[in-house]
Amino acid sequence: MSWTLQGQRIVVIGGTTGIGLAAVNAFHEAGAAVIALGLEEMEVPALDSVRYMWADACNEDAAEKAIQWCLDEYQGFDALYHVAGGSGRRWGDGPLDELTNEGWDKTLALNLNSVMFSNRAAIRHFLALKQKGAILNMSSVLAFQPAPHHFATHAYSTAKAGMIGFSKSIAAYYASANIRVNVLAPGLTQTPMARRAVQNPAIQTYIRTKQPLDGGRMGVPEDLSAAACFLLSNGARFITGQVLEISGGWSLSDGQLENQTLL
Repeated sequence: MSWTLQGQRIVVIGGTTGIGLAAVNAFHEAGAAVIALGLEEMEVPALDSVRYMWADACNEDAAEKAIQWCLDEYQGFDALYHVAGGSGRRWGDGPLDELTNEGWDKTLALNLNSVMFSNRAAIRHFLALKQKGAILNMSSVLAFQPAPHHFATHAYSTAKAGMIGFSKSIAAYYASANIRVNVLAPGLTQTPMARRAVQNPAIQTYIRTKQPLDGGRMGVPEDLSAAACFLLSNGARFITGQVLEISGGWSLSDGQLENQTLL
Protein backbone atom coordinates (compact mmCIF):
# COMPACT_ATOMS: atom_id res chain seq x y z
CA MET A 1 0.00 0.00 0.00
CA SER A 2 1.75 3.16 -1.20
CA TRP A 3 0.27 5.44 1.42
CA THR A 4 1.09 3.40 4.50
CA LEU A 5 1.98 5.42 7.57
CA GLN A 6 4.05 2.63 9.11
CA GLY A 7 6.75 4.18 11.29
CA GLN A 8 5.55 7.77 10.83
CA ARG A 9 5.39 10.14 13.84
CA ILE A 10 2.42 12.51 13.59
CA VAL A 11 1.12 15.36 15.74
CA VAL A 12 -2.61 16.10 15.51
CA ILE A 13 -3.77 19.49 16.77
CA GLY A 14 -7.42 19.02 17.71
CA GLY A 15 -7.13 15.26 17.86
CA THR A 16 -9.46 14.31 20.72
CA THR A 17 -12.92 14.80 19.15
CA GLY A 18 -14.67 14.68 15.78
CA ILE A 19 -12.58 14.76 12.62
CA GLY A 20 -9.32 14.86 14.54
CA LEU A 21 -10.07 11.82 16.69
CA ALA A 22 -11.21 9.85 13.63
CA ALA A 23 -7.88 10.69 12.01
CA VAL A 24 -5.92 9.65 15.10
CA ASN A 25 -7.64 6.24 14.97
CA ALA A 26 -6.92 5.92 11.24
CA PHE A 27 -3.28 6.95 11.63
CA HIS A 28 -2.86 4.39 14.40
CA GLU A 29 -4.41 1.65 12.26
CA ALA A 30 -2.07 2.60 9.41
CA GLY A 31 0.99 2.14 11.61
CA ALA A 32 1.76 5.67 12.82
CA ALA A 33 2.67 6.84 16.30
CA VAL A 34 0.58 9.87 17.30
CA ILE A 35 0.54 12.77 19.72
CA ALA A 36 -3.03 14.13 19.89
CA LEU A 37 -3.62 17.56 21.41
CA GLY A 38 -7.07 18.48 22.74
CA LEU A 39 -8.49 21.47 24.56
CA GLU A 40 -10.09 19.87 27.62
CA GLU A 41 -9.32 16.57 29.28
CA MET A 42 -11.91 13.94 28.42
CA GLU A 43 -12.28 10.21 27.98
CA VAL A 44 -10.37 9.04 24.90
CA PRO A 45 -9.54 5.59 23.50
CA ALA A 46 -6.43 3.95 24.93
CA LEU A 47 -4.29 2.94 21.96
CA ASP A 48 -0.72 1.75 21.67
CA SER A 49 1.54 4.48 20.26
CA VAL A 50 -1.07 7.22 20.81
CA ARG A 51 -0.48 9.84 23.50
CA TYR A 52 -2.86 12.64 24.46
CA MET A 53 -2.09 16.07 25.83
CA TRP A 54 -4.39 18.89 26.88
CA ALA A 55 -3.78 22.51 25.91
CA ASP A 56 -5.38 25.41 24.05
CA ALA A 57 -4.23 25.43 20.41
CA CYS A 58 -4.55 29.24 20.50
CA ASN A 59 -1.64 29.37 22.94
CA GLU A 60 1.59 30.02 21.08
CA ASP A 61 3.52 27.21 22.77
CA ALA A 62 0.88 24.44 22.66
CA ALA A 63 1.91 22.94 19.32
CA GLU A 64 5.58 23.39 20.15
CA LYS A 65 5.13 21.31 23.30
CA ALA A 66 3.22 18.63 21.38
CA ILE A 67 5.96 18.38 18.77
CA GLN A 68 8.67 18.24 21.42
CA TRP A 69 6.81 15.43 23.17
CA CYS A 70 6.63 13.60 19.83
CA LEU A 71 10.39 13.95 19.45
CA ASP A 72 11.01 12.77 23.01
CA GLU A 73 8.46 9.94 23.01
CA TYR A 74 8.95 8.59 19.48
CA GLN A 75 12.44 9.87 18.59
CA GLY A 76 11.21 11.83 15.61
CA PHE A 77 8.56 14.01 14.04
CA ASP A 78 7.31 13.54 10.46
CA ALA A 79 3.94 15.24 10.00
CA LEU A 80 1.43 17.69 11.44
CA TYR A 81 -2.34 17.59 11.00
CA HIS A 82 -4.10 20.75 12.20
CA VAL A 83 -7.83 20.21 12.75
CA ALA A 84 -8.51 22.54 15.69
CA GLY A 85 -10.91 25.41 15.02
CA GLY A 86 -14.59 26.09 15.20
CA SER A 87 -17.55 28.40 15.12
CA GLY A 88 -17.41 31.91 16.55
CA ARG A 89 -21.17 32.33 16.85
CA ARG A 90 -20.98 32.41 20.64
CA TRP A 91 -18.80 35.51 20.44
CA GLY A 92 -20.86 37.30 17.81
CA ASP A 93 -19.78 35.93 14.43
CA GLY A 94 -22.52 36.22 11.81
CA PRO A 95 -23.54 38.42 8.87
CA LEU A 96 -21.28 41.46 8.55
CA ASP A 97 -23.94 43.95 9.68
CA GLU A 98 -24.34 41.94 12.91
CA LEU A 99 -20.70 40.88 13.37
CA THR A 100 -19.15 42.06 16.65
CA ASN A 101 -15.52 43.02 17.16
CA GLU A 102 -15.18 40.20 19.67
CA GLY A 103 -16.71 37.77 17.19
CA TRP A 104 -14.20 38.81 14.54
CA ASP A 105 -11.13 38.74 16.78
CA LYS A 106 -11.84 35.47 18.58
CA THR A 107 -13.00 33.60 15.47
CA LEU A 108 -9.83 34.53 13.61
CA ALA A 109 -7.69 33.65 16.62
CA LEU A 110 -9.34 30.24 16.99
CA ASN A 111 -9.23 29.31 13.32
CA LEU A 112 -6.24 31.18 11.91
CA ASN A 113 -3.81 32.18 14.66
CA SER A 114 -3.76 28.61 15.95
CA VAL A 115 -2.80 27.33 12.49
CA MET A 116 0.02 29.83 12.20
CA PHE A 117 1.39 28.74 15.59
CA SER A 118 1.28 25.02 14.79
CA ASN A 119 2.59 25.32 11.24
CA ARG A 120 5.41 27.62 12.32
CA ALA A 121 6.45 25.19 15.03
CA ALA A 122 6.40 22.29 12.56
CA ILE A 123 8.36 24.16 9.88
CA ARG A 124 11.00 25.21 12.40
CA HIS A 125 11.50 21.63 13.52
CA PHE A 126 11.66 20.24 9.98
CA LEU A 127 14.29 22.84 9.08
CA ALA A 128 16.29 22.33 12.27
CA LEU A 129 16.27 18.56 11.71
CA LYS A 130 17.16 19.05 8.02
CA GLN A 131 14.43 16.63 6.99
CA LYS A 132 11.39 16.44 4.78
CA GLY A 133 7.97 16.88 6.37
CA ALA A 134 4.25 17.09 5.71
CA ILE A 135 1.57 19.46 6.99
CA LEU A 136 -2.16 19.13 6.47
CA ASN A 137 -4.53 21.95 7.47
CA MET A 138 -8.31 21.97 7.85
CA SER A 139 -10.29 24.62 5.97
CA SER A 140 -13.95 24.50 4.89
CA VAL A 141 -16.02 24.65 1.72
CA LEU A 142 -17.37 27.94 3.10
CA ALA A 143 -13.97 29.45 2.24
CA PHE A 144 -14.82 29.36 -1.47
CA GLN A 145 -18.45 28.21 -1.78
CA PRO A 146 -20.67 30.37 0.48
CA ALA A 147 -24.12 29.26 1.60
CA PRO A 148 -25.57 32.57 2.85
CA HIS A 149 -29.02 31.40 3.86
CA HIS A 150 -27.94 28.96 6.56
CA PHE A 151 -24.21 29.61 7.08
CA ALA A 152 -23.61 33.37 7.15
CA THR A 153 -20.66 33.45 9.54
CA HIS A 154 -18.39 35.91 7.81
CA ALA A 155 -15.46 35.82 10.23
CA TYR A 156 -15.34 32.02 10.06
CA SER A 157 -15.40 32.03 6.25
CA THR A 158 -12.66 34.66 6.22
CA ALA A 159 -10.47 32.59 8.53
CA LYS A 160 -10.92 29.44 6.48
CA ALA A 161 -10.17 31.30 3.23
CA GLY A 162 -7.12 32.85 4.86
CA MET A 163 -5.94 29.39 5.83
CA ILE A 164 -5.92 28.34 2.18
CA GLY A 165 -3.87 31.37 1.16
CA PHE A 166 -1.51 30.83 4.07
CA SER A 167 -1.07 27.14 3.26
CA LYS A 168 -0.41 27.72 -0.44
CA SER A 169 2.07 30.48 0.36
CA ILE A 170 4.15 28.39 2.75
CA ALA A 171 3.84 25.36 0.45
CA ALA A 172 5.49 27.40 -2.30
CA TYR A 173 8.21 28.81 -0.08
CA TYR A 174 9.27 25.54 1.54
CA ALA A 175 8.84 23.18 -1.41
CA SER A 176 12.58 23.23 -2.14
CA ALA A 177 13.14 21.97 1.41
CA ASN A 178 10.83 19.03 0.58
CA ILE A 179 8.22 20.23 3.08
CA ARG A 180 4.70 19.67 1.78
CA VAL A 181 1.61 21.63 2.84
CA ASN A 182 -1.92 20.69 1.77
CA VAL A 183 -5.48 21.47 2.84
CA LEU A 184 -8.72 19.56 3.35
CA ALA A 185 -12.00 21.44 2.86
CA PRO A 186 -14.94 19.48 4.28
CA GLY A 187 -18.59 20.20 3.79
CA LEU A 188 -21.07 20.03 6.64
CA THR A 189 -19.84 17.22 8.88
CA GLN A 190 -21.25 15.72 12.07
CA THR A 191 -18.97 17.17 14.72
CA PRO A 192 -19.67 18.97 18.00
CA MET A 193 -19.54 22.26 16.05
CA ALA A 194 -22.39 21.10 13.79
CA ARG A 195 -24.91 20.60 16.61
CA ARG A 196 -27.03 23.56 15.41
CA ALA A 197 -27.28 22.09 11.92
CA VAL A 198 -28.10 18.59 13.17
CA GLN A 199 -31.03 19.97 15.18
CA ASN A 200 -32.40 22.23 12.41
CA PRO A 201 -34.88 20.46 10.06
CA ALA A 202 -34.53 23.18 7.40
CA ILE A 203 -30.76 22.71 7.26
CA GLN A 204 -31.15 18.95 7.07
CA THR A 205 -33.54 19.36 4.12
CA TYR A 206 -31.04 21.71 2.46
CA ILE A 207 -28.15 19.30 2.95
CA ARG A 208 -30.01 16.47 1.24
CA THR A 209 -29.62 18.38 -2.03
CA LYS A 210 -26.50 20.45 -1.24
CA GLN A 211 -24.44 17.34 -0.44
CA PRO A 212 -26.17 14.85 -2.77
CA LEU A 213 -23.66 11.96 -2.62
CA ASP A 214 -24.49 8.80 -0.72
CA GLY A 215 -28.19 9.56 -0.46
CA GLY A 216 -27.77 13.21 0.52
CA ARG A 217 -26.36 13.46 4.02
CA MET A 218 -24.02 15.26 6.37
CA GLY A 219 -20.48 14.00 6.35
CA VAL A 220 -19.08 11.96 9.19
CA PRO A 221 -15.55 12.42 10.57
CA GLU A 222 -14.36 9.14 9.04
CA ASP A 223 -15.12 10.51 5.55
CA LEU A 224 -11.93 12.58 5.81
CA SER A 225 -9.61 10.00 7.33
CA ALA A 226 -8.43 8.19 4.17
CA ALA A 227 -7.53 11.49 2.51
CA ALA A 228 -5.61 12.60 5.60
CA CYS A 229 -3.71 9.31 5.69
CA PHE A 230 -2.79 9.58 2.02
CA LEU A 231 -1.75 13.25 2.05
CA LEU A 232 0.53 12.74 5.04
CA SER A 233 2.07 9.59 3.59
CA ASN A 234 4.95 9.11 1.20
CA GLY A 235 2.38 8.19 -1.45
CA ALA A 236 1.67 11.92 -1.71
CA ARG A 237 5.35 12.87 -1.89
CA PHE A 238 4.80 14.85 -5.12
CA ILE A 239 1.70 16.75 -3.91
CA THR A 240 1.86 20.17 -2.26
CA GLY A 241 -0.18 23.37 -2.17
CA GLN A 242 -3.44 21.58 -2.97
CA VAL A 243 -6.96 21.92 -1.55
CA LEU A 244 -9.05 18.75 -1.51
CA GLU A 245 -12.79 19.27 -1.06
CA ILE A 246 -14.53 16.42 0.80
CA SER A 247 -18.13 17.57 0.80
CA GLY A 248 -20.47 15.09 -0.84
CA GLY A 249 -20.82 17.42 -3.84
CA TRP A 250 -21.39 20.73 -2.01
CA SER A 251 -19.75 22.94 -4.64
CA LEU A 252 -21.57 21.15 -7.48
CA SER A 253 -25.10 21.72 -6.22
CA ASP A 254 -27.26 24.78 -5.59
CA GLY A 255 -29.09 23.12 -2.73
CA GLN A 256 -32.84 23.63 -2.39
CA LEU A 257 -34.06 26.26 0.04
CA GLU A 258 -37.52 26.38 1.56
CA ASN A 259 -37.33 30.17 1.40
CA GLN A 260 -35.16 31.75 -1.28
CA THR A 261 -35.34 35.29 0.13
CA LEU A 262 -32.63 36.36 2.59
CA LEU A 263 -33.84 39.87 3.39
